[in-house]
Amino acid sequence: MAQLTLKRKLAILSDAAKYDASCASSGTEKRSSLKSGGIGSTEGSGICHAYAPDGRCISLLKILLTNFCVYDCIYCVNRSSSNVERARFSVEEVVSLTLDFYKRNYIEGLFLSSGIIRSPHYTMEELVRVARTLRKEHGFAGYIHLKVIPNADAELLAEAGRWADRLSTNIELPTDAGLAQLAPEKKSDEIRGAMARIHLAQRAAQPEPKSRAKPDNFTPAGQSTQMIVGADGTNDGAILRRAGGLYAGYGLKRVYYSAFSPIPDASSRLPLKPPPLVREHRLYQADWLLRFYGFEVDEIMAGGEDGHLDLTIDPKLAWALKNRQDFPVDVNRASKESLLRVPGLGTKVVERILGTRRHHRLRLEDIGRLVRSLKSVRPFIIADDWSPGGLLDTQHLKARLTPAPQQLSLL
Repeated sequence: MAQLTLKRKLAILSDAAKYDASCASSGTEKRSSLKSGGIGSTEGSGICHAYAPDGRCISLLKILLTNFCVYDCIYCVNRSSSNVERARFSVEEVVSLTLDFYKRNYIEGLFLSSGIIRSPHYTMEELVRVARTLRKEHGFAGYIHLKVIPNADAELLAEAGRWADRLSTNIELPTDAGLAQLAPEKKSDEIRGAMARIHLAQRAAQPEPKSRAKPDNFTPAGQSTQMIVGADGTNDGAILRRAGGLYAGYGLKRVYYSAFSPIPDASSRLPLKPPPLVREHRLYQADWLLRFYGFEVDEIMAGGEDGHLDLTIDPKLAWALKNRQDFPVDVNRASKESLLRVPGLGTKVVERILGTRRHHRLRLEDIGRLVRSLKSVRPFIIADDWSPGGLLDTQHLKARLTPAPQQLSLL
């Protein structure tokens, strides 16, 4: 077989990495031990490849170490039985590419995953070598996200956390039964075991509450995971319940939802078409409600058909329309918890309302200056000069507040 050029390897292995959605960078700072004389930064601007949850544009070199794999997961384009062009980087090639791309201001960091080669331990060892070489030999202080190989040795996972800003262990599918059916070589208990070890190491790195000591530098941006949506028949309620359990049990920073995309030479057990992209979008919105707005899964899913979210409106508005007895909410008197449940009021807007009303009573025009769309807020609030009257009870409120259909971006 002809030797592949570095450029061709990059084309193959960057394309092979596109199916992994969990590459946003957030919650980390420049690594303090490398501030003087180091290369790279987790801050600043560059070519945009992903968005952090805080809205910051970040650029990452997102590649696989190799798309060779000994596993034969039915939903994966890189499975062992797939007829795709294969390539493999050496550790030195990944290090060189990362540094060269950074120095040209193309990227701010590295997202590195891999197919399983030889064994989980060997593969994880190669991933860790990349991060260790960048940090120790080249003083690289940019962002590094490493994919965890679940049943690799615990010592390797611990070392990975010392060099990487974020670690992610993909749960793959929302249910254990789905994983057993479509990826029988992967074990749910091994995946959760890896998450647990990382979580325990994170907690051990934190100083005592009254201590003035700085926390150890162990994966400061936390850990994340990804679930494939639509490859099996799992409904949205079950997906969100699994996500809620992962957040509570393993202190995850993010759960990413990746809409299943049909692959070449697909098994008859897989869907012929991808799920609607808006389904992925609604799951992210519901996930946000779980993490930042005080909602429970049962509240979000109440009234959903067949355990699925309403695709025509966002889940917060859907909940409000089904619970009109809780509205209108007085912006001058309501608690933070009540304000967070008002459609159109985000967490930052609520904080500004709470701060502003200490000094003067809020009128509708004051709210209008804070929100993106006053139209979506007015039916659900009372202000000093505003009451929705019968607006909240109209049968056509959902239609009035439902935006016109539009093409969703894949990014």
